[in-house]
Amino acid sequence: MLINQKTPADACGLDPAAALFRSLGDPIRLKILKRMVGGEVRVGDLTRELGLPQSTASMHVACLRDCGLVEGRSQGRSVYYSLSHPELMDMLAQAEVLLAATGSAVSLCPTYGPDGTTAPIIEEENAR
Repeated sequence: MLINQKTPADACGLDPAAALFRSLGDPIRLKILKRMVGGEVRVGDLTRELGLPQSTASMHVACLRDCGLVEGRSQGRSVYYSLSHPELMDMLAQAEVLLAATGSAVSLCPTYGPDGTTAPIIEEENAR
């Protein structure tokens, strides 16, 4: 998908590109994806390796699976998760290059700063 290409909104009302970046916008999900670069992983492995509660790890893996970024493979009573599209790691590597180039500009952004919250948007008329 091209970012500047017009596409129909998904069921949640988000442009697919916005939905993709939203799914990647959580530090825990990024840690899970980076872990999957090393190979398949079970939710139980993520709880131990990342120090997450089982419910938190499951919720984030479900989000990544629902977005089509990871897939599960059942083996006995276990489900092993892996990256659906290894190209995702290429994109994340390019994001790291961009972050290195911008320095601390992203973390200093008043709208999406380090606390991960968004500042209220002030309408142009009210700003005058």
